[in-house]
Amino acid sequence: MLRVFLDANVLFSAAYLEGAGLLQVWRRPDVRLLTSGYAAEEARRNLDTPDRRDRLEQLLAAIEVVMEAPSARLPTAARLPEKDEPILRAAIAAQATHLLTGDIRDFGHLFGRRMGGLLVQTPGDFLRSGSRLSTRQPPVWGPELEGRRDEPPG
Repeated sequence: MLRVFLDANVLFSAAYLEGAGLLQVWRRPDVRLLTSGYAAEEARRNLDTPDRRDRLEQLLAAIEVVMEAPSARLPTAARLPEKDEPILRAAIAAQATHLLTGDIRDFGHLFGRRMGGLLVQTPGDFLRSGSRLSTRQPPVWGPELEGRRDEPPG
């Protein structure tokens, strides 16, 4: 089973437009959806109408909200703004196989790259690829995180 962590902008986009194409991610039987309270709160804060916030709450009911992980070590290659570090830390700590984000500006240099067992993708790339666990690429972190698993959790 894939463990797919959703960034705040994915949650926002799925809730913003009723019937959004992103909802296909929620329908995948081989996926366990994850997010953090930090991501959920950011999406809530940016949704501007009660019906959109209601849709977000319905979507969150089908997602495991994982613990924040402020002390999780980040790969050196991550080079993220401070505001995005909690997303990556929580995804790594939750042993997610995928992190889906539409944040091209801050996460774009990580798209299609593995960090240990975590593959960073846009939702569209995830849906187009079928995202199988067998996708293999060298990890982007270096010796400072030696001993970390480079394959998705069993």
